[in-house]
Amino acid sequence: MSKITITTGKAVLGIELGSTRIKAVLIDEEYKPIATGSFSWENQLIDGIWTYSLEKIWLGIQSAYKDLTLQVFNEYGIYIETLKSIGISAMMHGYMVFDKNNELLVPFRTWRNTITLQAAEELTELFNYNIPQRWSIAHLYQSMLNKEPHIKDIDYLTTLSGYIHWMLTGEKKLGIGDASGMFPIDTQKGNYYADMIMKFNTLAKKQSLTWELEKILPQVMCAGEPAGVLTMNGAKLLDITGHLKSGIPMCPPEGDAGTGMVATNSVAQRTGNISAGTSIFAMIVLEKELKRVHPEIDMVTTPAGDLVAMAHANNCSSDLNAWVGIFKEFCQLKGEDIDDATLFNLLFKSSLNGDSDCGGLLSYCFLSGENILPFDEGRPIFARLPNSKFTLSNFIRTHLFSTLATTKIGLDILFDEEQVHLDKITGHGGIFKTKDVAQKLMAAAFNTPVCVMENASEGGAWGIAILSAYMSEKKEDETLASFLSERVFIQSKQSTIQTDPSDVTGFNIFLKRFKDSLAIEESAIKTLNK
Repeated sequence: MSKITITTGKAVLGIELGSTRIKAVLIDEEYKPIATGSFSWENQLIDGIWTYSLEKIWLGIQSAYKDLTLQVFNEYGIYIETLKSIGISAMMHGYMVFDKNNELLVPFRTWRNTITLQAAEELTELFNYNIPQRWSIAHLYQSMLNKEPHIKDIDYLTTLSGYIHWMLTGEKKLGIGDASGMFPIDTQKGNYYADMIMKFNTLAKKQSLTWELEKILPQVMCAGEPAGVLTMNGAKLLDITGHLKSGIPMCPPEGDAGTGMVATNSVAQRTGNISAGTSIFAMIVLEKELKRVHPEIDMVTTPAGDLVAMAHANNCSSDLNAWVGIFKEFCQLKGEDIDDATLFNLLFKSSLNGDSDCGGLLSYCFLSGENILPFDEGRPIFARLPNSKFTLSNFIRTHLFSTLATTKIGLDILFDEEQVHLDKITGHGGIFKTKDVAQKLMAAAFNTPVCVMENASEGGAWGIAILSAYMSEKKEDETLASFLSERVFIQSKQSTIQTDPSDVTGFNIFLKRFKDSLAIEESAIKTLNK
């Protein structure tokens, strides 16, 4: 069936550019992956800016797609010439600005940068709407405050997924979920808030800028709407071998948060998901607006345009991965060539034998700054007292708990202050590859059962492929939520781990240690600044 699906152009392609990996996934008519390709990459800190070069972006996309096509050729002996549809997803937020000649004006500023504090605070007050530092509009306004020379030449401002979609189709369009991380979205109208646009344009006029914000932002699209077709130039960009033909329909490009919601069937109200990788964020689909503005909580949308509260932490697995790398070096010194999967499994599983509160150990996984907490720059730290129980199992458990602590602080606002209710929460991302471990500790951290689906590690590339399939196949008036529940996930396998009271107590003790030490650090910083 898979060969027929490919040769008849009924397969759907999804590509997602994550923080450390670009992944391509081809799915069949039953929404199951039939081929994958990937490319590993890392962001670079250049002149104080976290960035990826345009050259690396296209090298990564082309390499991941080529990897996928080689798998198809080796398995079926055929080249991909046409597809049912294509979808592009990438890391949300950030700053990509182009002039009228389509030239990038400044290096891509990713979501990881915490350099827009003044802009974020001023816009939050102006709009009475939380504008995090990651958001594209915060980067734009900070550039204006800094009086950077490029701002007068801006013709287009978009995200990474929007940029790639534009290059492949010629269309300046963006999925509503990704757009909601650029500028606040009026969910009743499915577009940017008009009154906030007017307020921002007033700021621009004060600096004698001739552009208007609504004209440099991408057009907002909802899931299921057609967003253009692959052009001849786009086909050549994607497939350097020249086999892929133009004219393939493309769905609205989306952010990784939106594809994570799709991949976990978490787009309906009272559902939520946790995406854990380089960063970690919890997405809760709301029944109503929050009572007040919280600087710790992003207000974004599902790919269908429903309101979502996001508790986002910039740092999750990077520091943990670095420590695992140390253990790998030790194995190599012993002459043992251990693969990453085996090493992660061994270390992660050891954490389940640790003390529930990590034996008094403490870790901050802050490779970069954090918006929820008072850190503008990364300072990964591991600390212990002389009487702490310094064991391997406690050490790994500490670093796993550290990846969850900042997001927990944000979620407590939603659950305790805003009385947000959840029917389920689903986890996905690379951290779940080791069966049960991250899931069990996450259930303890968030004090709620955590579900993981069998495709948990497939993540957003599969999610954007599903969104592309929805565009191609949806029936009249068929919602995204019903499409997922009644077609895509109707026979999906999943496991749920309930909360363990001793683990919950242990995490709460760890979190108090985490927050108390942060308070001491913040007090010391204020004292030094006097």
